Order: sequence, then structure tokens, then C-alpha cells
Amino acid sequence: MCGIVGFIGQRNESLLHGMLDALKHRGPNGEGLYHCPENQVNLGHRRLSVVDISGGRQPMWNKDNSVGIVFNGEIYNHKELRIQLEKLGYQFNTDHSDTEVLIYAYEEWGLEGLKKLNGMYSFCIYDKKTKKLFLARDRFGKKPLYYALIGKNIIFASELKSLALHPLITKEIDPIALNKYFAYGFIPAPYSLYKDVKKLPAGHLMIFDLKTSKNSINCYWKFEIKPDFDLLKRSEEDIASELRALLSDAVNIRMLADVPVGIFLSGGIDSSAILASASIKNANGRIKTFSIGFNEKTFDESLSAKKISEFFNAEHSTKMLDINSVKDVANEVLDKLDEPMGDSSILPTYLLSKFAKKSVTVALSGDGGDELFAGYAPFRALKIASFYSKFTPKFFRSFIFEQVKKIPVSENYLSLDFKLKRALQGLEYPAAIWNPVWLSPLIPEEIGALMRVPVRTEDVYGDALEAWNNCYSKNILDRSMEFYTKFYLQDNVLTKVDRASMMNGLEVRSPFLDNNVVDFALKMPASLKYKRGISKYILKKSMEGLLPNEVLYRQKKGFGVPLTSWLKSWPLEEIQTYNFDNLFVKKKYEEHKLGIKDNRLFIWNWIVLTHFINEH
Repeated sequence: MCGIVGFIGQRNESLLHGMLDALKHRGPNGEGLYHCPENQVNLGHRRLSVVDISGGRQPMWNKDNSVGIVFNGEIYNHKELRIQLEKLGYQFNTDHSDTEVLIYAYEEWGLEGLKKLNGMYSFCIYDKKTKKLFLARDRFGKKPLYYALIGKNIIFASELKSLALHPLITKEIDPIALNKYFAYGFIPAPYSLYKDVKKLPAGHLMIFDLKTSKNSINCYWKFEIKPDFDLLKRSEEDIASELRALLSDAVNIRMLADVPVGIFLSGGIDSSAILASASIKNANGRIKTFSIGFNEKTFDESLSAKKISEFFNAEHSTKMLDINSVKDVANEVLDKLDEPMGDSSILPTYLLSKFAKKSVTVALSGDGGDELFAGYAPFRALKIASFYSKFTPKFFRSFIFEQVKKIPVSENYLSLDFKLKRALQGLEYPAAIWNPVWLSPLIPEEIGALMRVPVRTEDVYGDALEAWNNCYSKNILDRSMEFYTKFYLQDNVLTKVDRASMMNGLEVRSPFLDNNVVDFALKMPASLKYKRGISKYILKKSMEGLLPNEVLYRQKKGFGVPLTSWLKSWPLEEIQTYNFDNLFVKKKYEEHKLGIKDNRLFIWNWIVLTHFINEH
């Protein structure tokens, strides 16, 4: 795992060093720089040594130094690709570097080689012969890649803070990105907080022509649920068995590294399935597992994690914390945060990563299981929501909503009043945007009030509407899973985990996002994922006999913190450099402080944004 940078221009080692220093946490084990005087290409790399520690230095080149690469990530099927390339006559200099495999895969297959990769990555290939740069990002965007196209220049980096050090970046805030930040709780690709800067979307490739300074961006893979109803002709046991085998293979290839590997364990089905799969073929001693526990019972899952670790005889480590101690690291995390994002679970994720890093350099997580197999609470509400929206008269819906608003605010984790109020708020809108509104810190009317400029719902949620309308499957569950995968997973969950782990120099791998697991899940009809009120139905079926029923069918809990109570005493700052309506902010804060409304999502997003803007 690493950090990469690059730009076009005169040799400037001081600038390149500075941009790389901003990525030192991503790659604490080494640094590499390169300048090409002919085409004015500058490349830089910070390395976290995980695979081929002695031979994987970058930038790396082919035999005649005509093709070079800076690469952030891991290619899990690099051994198979290496064998194929060796049979085609390629001779490798390194012992088992996945970076060198990428170089020769490009030479042999060109851009079609991207479709052969099973991994997480962002990279830039420099081809001296064609005088082109090729930038690519993995299928789910696990590894970040920011870029700016200014005049005849391209500038790119793994993180926004690094890229923003280049003197051509103005740091002018993008109001569209701000609208989307408060509409989603994160900034979806291709937007970034700055007007100059974009994110290369997941599953996309950019080609930059050094001769003409022209560029093109193309999608080489997209997440698209296409149910194969012939699957239903097979028995559930047969389908579950195939899923179990695919997940086992995905886990096993991610357990391979030249450094210690462990597993994040919450005690829920996703992380427990990872541990179960790892235990099937593990012959290298006890598996290391890690969890964070809280003294407050409503937020604690450590007992469940401990039980499942003992079930598999894992070498388990738990760090118990007072929930309020997590608050103490907030400024530390916000100082390091690359771009504003409003998921407060980044705080315990950061502490878990910091704790695990003391023993391992790589950790496996259960990210992706909820999105692929319909695990989130809103998925269970879709049928009821559809019925309610279709058959309840609008005047009566308004009456019910007003009555629900009167329910006292609870400080408990995902309390009933919070879920009811969020659900009914979303149902005031078309079904196409229920999911983003359920997540939103502010509804469109409130965003307009905060920004002092009216916003249209279709503009704020235009990307979500487009994704909904373009779904191959018209099943509401499939459409919802596509939203959560294309937006919430990619630009929130994976971003959160990447930043929290890389702040600590820890690499996190996600077996559920393995190509083969995902491709199989994309073919599954929704009835296999949510059945008879059971979420993740086929995943649970696949783990029967491996996991105890108390794990398979326990109530889902998230990785939460008590924001509602914390924010009542959190100092509120203003942003003076942008024309926000600070009276609107103060009103939201007072409502929350007095327990009139639960405005936790907006207030936390505001705190994150103010910290970022005021510090930069």
C-alpha cells in the first residue's frame, strides 16, 4: 500500500518531495522520485512494503525503460498473471512483485489488461513510446486518485492535501460539491471539495496525451445487477456452497503477504464469515483478530467478537475504551483527514487500525457484505415504504409525520424515533431518492437555506437519480443495492476505511469485493439476498455449519459513537471564508442542544467541514 503523485513540468524535486511528504503515512517505508526531461513528466511514490519487500521499489520500469509505473494497491491474482506472462516470454527482474506484473500486463494486453486484474489499485503508467500517461482506479475505488487538468498540465495524487500543494491549485471551493456533501454526507466522485480537482471514478481509466495535452476518461467496469433467474433452478444449498467456496478463495488470496496479517472482527456475520473462511485452510497457526470494545453496552460488540474468536481458536485482541475517550481523538483524526466526510465511525475505525497496527501490517475487513447481500436496515423497510407511499393519502402522511416529530429525542444508538423520523422524511420524496434522503444531513430545502441559494432536488441528487433510472433491474431492492454500492460504499465506507487505516500505515483488504464474489452476487436475484424478512439470506445460508446460529441471526449493529449526546456540548465554529447562513447553523445547533430535534448528522458534517476549511 502506497501513495503516488505526478505532474507535468520542469524538474522540481522540492515540490515532488513536499507532495510525497504529505503522503508519508500511506507509505512510511521508502520514497522514489523520477523526472523525464524529454516530456517533462514527474512521478513520485511513497511505499508501505507488503509484497516483495526487497524488490518492489518504485517508480518501476520494464527492460528497456520505455514503460514505467507508480502504483498504490495490491493485485491479488498477480501470481496467475505472472505465470501467463512468463509463458508469453516475459522475464521478470523481481521475485514476486505485483507492480512488475502490471507493467508487463500493460505491454502484452494494453488497456484490456485492466479487465484481468483482481485487486485494489490506483496507478499511473507512463509510456515513453506513445508519449501517454494512463491513470486507472480499481472497480470499487478502494484506492483514491485525485487529479487536476489545468492548461496543458495534469497533476495527480493519492490524496487531496498532497495534490493541493502544487502551486497551480487554487483551492477554490466548489459549491456543487458542498451541496452534495450536505445531501449525502460525503462528496461523491467525480467531485472534490475544490473546483480545480476531481476524483477519477471507480472502474475508470484516464488517458492523457503528452503531445496534445488532451485527455479522455472511460469506464472499463461498472457495478450492474443483472439477475440470472436460471440460478433459481438450482437448490439453495448448491448456490450457498458456491458462494462459500468463492468467499473462501477470496479470503485465502488476501491472507498472502510478506508481513503479518490479521482480521477486523466485530462479531457480526460479515467479519465472522471472513474469519470462518480463513480458518478452513489456515495452516500457519492461530489467526490474529482485533476488535474495539466500549464500556457502554449499547455501543459495545466486543463480547460477540470474543465469542466467535474463541469458536475458531483465534488469537484475539480487544482494546476496551470509554466511549467518551473516542471523542478525544477527533481533532487528531480531523487534522489528518484528507477531505471532508461525515461518517463519525471513522473515529473508532481509526482507533481499531491504530491498535491492530501494533501487531500486523495488513488486516481483512467485512466491507461490502451489506451492499452485495442487502444487509442494511433500509432494505428491510422498502416493501413497507412502497406500500405506505402508494396507499396512504398525502394529507394523512403529513399528519402522521407531524405526530412522529413529537416523539422525544433519544440518545441511544439508532433509536426508534431516529429511524422513524428519517424514514418518514425520505418518503416525502420520490422512491428514486429515498435512500440518499434517508442518509442526508440536510434535505434540499435546508441546503438552499444554508447556502443562501435555492437548490433543486434534481440537481442535488441528479447522480443518484441517473443511477436509479439506468438500473438494468427494476426491482426496488436491486436498485437500492446499486445506490448503496455506487455511492455509499465507494465514497463513504471505503473512503473512511482507507483514510483511517492509512493514517496508521495499515493496509485493509476486503474479500467481499473480490471479482469472483461480486460477479456471482451480481447474478443473484433479489429473492436470494432478502427472503422471508431475513437479510443476507444466501450469505447466512452459505455459512450454516461454519458459524453458530447466534452469529448468523443476531441483530445487526453498526460501528457507532454517541453523537447525539456528544454534540450537545461540542463547541461550534463558524466558517468566515464562505457565505453560509450562520444563523441557520446556530438554530440547528440550539434545537439539538435543547433536545428538540436530533440534528446530529448535519452538526457533525458541519464540524468536519469547518475544521477542514479553517485549517486549510
